[in-house]
Amino acid sequence: MKAATIQLCTYNRANMLARVLDACFDQTVADDAYEVVLVDDGSSDQTPEVIARARSRATCSFTVVRQANAGLAKARNAGIAEATAERIIFIDDDVLPLPNFVDEHLCARARHPGAIVRGGAIEVESLDDLPPPIWSIKNYSGNYFWTTNVSVPLATIRAIGGFNESFSEYGWEDIDVGLRLRERGVRAVFHPKALVYHYKPRPYAAGVEKMIARSRAQARTAVRLMKLHPGWRAALATGINPLQRGLHTVLRRLNPVDRLKRRLQGLEGGRELRGHELRAARALANQAYFDELELALRDLHAS
Repeated sequence: MKAATIQLCTYNRANMLARVLDACFDQTVADDAYEVVLVDDGSSDQTPEVIARARSRATCSFTVVRQANAGLAKARNAGIAEATAERIIFIDDDVLPLPNFVDEHLCARARHPGAIVRGGAIEVESLDDLPPPIWSIKNYSGNYFWTTNVSVPLATIRAIGGFNESFSEYGWEDIDVGLRLRERGVRAVFHPKALVYHYKPRPYAAGVEKMIARSRAQARTAVRLMKLHPGWRAALATGINPLQRGLHTVLRRLNPVDRLKRRLQGLEGGRELRGHELRAARALANQAYFDELELALRDLHAS
């Protein structure tokens, strides 16, 4: 049995997928010690051509699953079904693992058998000007199970049934897995030497509506997470608690939306958002999240 599976899913990211896959193939562990399992979740861009070219460069076992677009949870489960190694390492299609990435996950596994291993991530706005691969606390994420960079025994993730496919919209499907693993007593350790670069480009003006739509989808799935895990951890993570909801109610009465929208009027769609514009866009997305949250909670209570 192989020691590790790198599992990632992709959707319409042909422009960077080749580089991500090359980083997955360029690992310091032996080629026969690990595999890469990629799930294409119904991409409509040049992803199939990128994958076809990557097959000729693959130095380890490389399995590809293509499915109709069904969301990340179902795509993750398709990847889990194809994995054959003892430990599965989840990353995203906007993540560049360092060459010692798999080796470091396996080193942590040796010290903490059976545990979740949470790796480090350095957020970057460009893949062409990468900073030194030195993790710092400013990049810390307290998530128990964050699929940007996390590994777990394959048998453990299969034992809980994988990802909950009712999370068909954006957000929270990995948090749900983490909560279920925590409830089963699976320990999590943080190992920053298992390091990746996480591509987080500065948003463009044309992408503001997409940011808002994603926030609304995340609010709807937040309500589903809270229904499944009605405890304080989910309440704090999602904002479904009296303090955060009350603060949003106060802010909504101040009616900041029109003011924020005016700050973004007349922007050229292809231009990156500047500091104050980015803050306004994020504030609008946050407002949309809590607005949608209240609607979703109202629908839940009415049903």
